[in-house]
Amino acid sequence: MDFRSRLATLGRPEGRGARHPGATGGGDATPDAGSAAGDGDVDAAAAPPTRGDVLVTLRDKMAHILGREREQARLSGAFGTPGTPIKTDAPIKKGPWELRELPFWVEEHAGGPVCLFRETLPLSYRVGRIPVAPGYSADPELLSLLALEPRLATRQPKRALYFDLETTGLSGAAVLPFVVGLAFFDDARQLVIEQIFLRTPSDESAMLVYLTEHIRRAELLVSFNGRSYDWPLLETRFVMQRLPRPEPPPHLDLLSVGRRLHKKRIGSCRLKNIESEVLGFDRHDDIEGADVAPRYSHYLRTGDEEAVRAVIDHNRWDVASMAALVGIYGEPFAETPNETGNKKSQSGPLHDEDLVSMAETLKRAKAFERAAETAERAVQAGVGPSALGARARIAKARGDRAQALRDFEQLAGEVNDPAVRLELAKLYEHYLKDPARAREVTLLGTGEADEAQAKREARLERKISKRAQPAKRAKRPRAACNRPAAKRTQ
Repeated sequence: MDFRSRLATLGRPEGRGARHPGATGGGDATPDAGSAAGDGDVDAAAAPPTRGDVLVTLRDKMAHILGREREQARLSGAFGTPGTPIKTDAPIKKGPWELRELPFWVEEHAGGPVCLFRETLPLSYRVGRIPVAPGYSADPELLSLLALEPRLATRQPKRALYFDLETTGLSGAAVLPFVVGLAFFDDARQLVIEQIFLRTPSDESAMLVYLTEHIRRAELLVSFNGRSYDWPLLETRFVMQRLPRPEPPPHLDLLSVGRRLHKKRIGSCRLKNIESEVLGFDRHDDIEGADVAPRYSHYLRTGDEEAVRAVIDHNRWDVASMAALVGIYGEPFAETPNETGNKKSQSGPLHDEDLVSMAETLKRAKAFERAAETAERAVQAGVGPSALGARARIAKARGDRAQALRDFEQLAGEVNDPAVRLELAKLYEHYLKDPARAREVTLLGTGEADEAQAKREARLERKISKRAQPAKRAKRPRAACNRPAAKRTQ
């Protein structure tokens, strides 16, 4: 017999159904002394609660915590048939789990009732100036290279599951995800956004079971800082609820990609900042992260749904923005309408300066052809010395030392950079075999440590001195006819 069944068998003490610890009629400390203490010498209001009263109170509290009334309502059909949404304008039953103001409904699933909000967005939906459509057809190989995660190359972004959590804290086993935002593309090529709201902590098990179904259907996970925070937190919650942890597919963390591509240009790579600088989307009246947990605590104490509305809006913006970012990173050269909507930008949705960082990332992933193409686009866009330097370094990495030499020579005339002179000195010495020019550049400063630079200068001096010496006359080999004949063996 489980705990709830045993709890239901506990009866109320006879004659005490309506009593509470402050009721009159029993001043004695023992339960069978009700008739012996009625003389008024002891104040009935100050009488200690009896064992039966405590049992009744505890039973009511525990039944409320375990959601017994909710379970009874579900079994009686108040929650509807499985998979059927229950609208908030048709109250299920008056209780703390009912949402009257937030646009959520309850669906019955394998793990129990789940409080959901769902909406579908067309591919033309925009986050700022960027549509979500490219996220459906993004290049998985390019996403894999930018994320430095080879396993992503074979996963289709149209089968991705975007997720984001709003939690009651940052760390610890007691931290709960009370809003889970999900986004995915359906068979009708629409972006579906789902949000799961934890009405009470007792709903968490059903929420995790429902989330497991989504994870098992996905080819990859997409998050923003999810590899370091969201997914480890979910793993902890599966353990705490004694549920099997689903095996996660490859994970694309957009924070890592965003830092590689945008940090040099915009500095802080918080999602809000990337939205503003990359997507052209500015949130208005958004909640600060420090206010998320206190608002949910207030809701649990008071039932004030308006307190968490801003948190839910914040979560919805997060998952929608991630879909738009995948489109940019997976289709960086796609044509997008400009602000007037008339002409199209040939440089794509990615900022020209970000192309330099993208080329460097592709070089790091050893995708030299893609890196060279991206660097060339940055140079043609007029980004400046940074693009020229990127093209030179990529040319050197791919073995095109002639192109690298031309770019570094041009760059040395535009910027006073010891690192550029060091590259030139290496090319002059080892590619052109010209130690004199290499020494000339080295004397201007290469940024090396004193010992390393002195060693380089000494080596170049030896090579120059060796070239200055007259070539020694080579010995002529003795003619074969003048050589003595070999003795024949008898």
